[in-house]
Amino acid sequence: MSLSAGVMAGAAGTTALDAVTYLDMLVRGRPASDVPAEAADRLASRAGLDLGPGDVGVNRRTGLGALLGYGAGIGVGALYGLLADGGRPPLPVAALGLSAAAMAAGDLPLVALGLTDPRRWDTVSWISDIVPHLVYGLTTAVVHRRLTCHRSRQSG
Repeated sequence: MSLSAGVMAGAAGTTALDAVTYLDMLVRGRPASDVPAEAADRLASRAGLDLGPGDVGVNRRTGLGALLGYGAGIGVGALYGLLADGGRPPLPVAALGLSAAAMAAGDLPLVALGLTDPRRWDTVSWISDIVPHLVYGLTTAVVHRRLTCHRSRQSG
């Protein structure tokens, strides 16, 4: 039950992260990031996959980049579900841990691929990365808690 609860909580957290990101784009009028598509392109190249030329290739890179983000968010939730199966950390601890894990899952591969360097980010860039991940962490923790609270009451 906890793995499936983690997957569902991670999906909810990822949706919340995306909503906050799109709200930021709306408020500030900023464009979508090209970094996920660039990461998809580099990963596909390393795997020997050709995503195609022209608009078809651009669209595939964009789609794969988004799917990799969903995979990271759902994967972090699934891992949390497995780890939380043995106990229930306090909500603030769970939310901050999930936020940090999601940031690491999203940012470290981009750093490893040479697509970004957080040491060079300005304050606005850090806030633009931290806030959606905090929303992810809180949403994922709350949803997981709600999905597993019945089971906890039964065993307690």
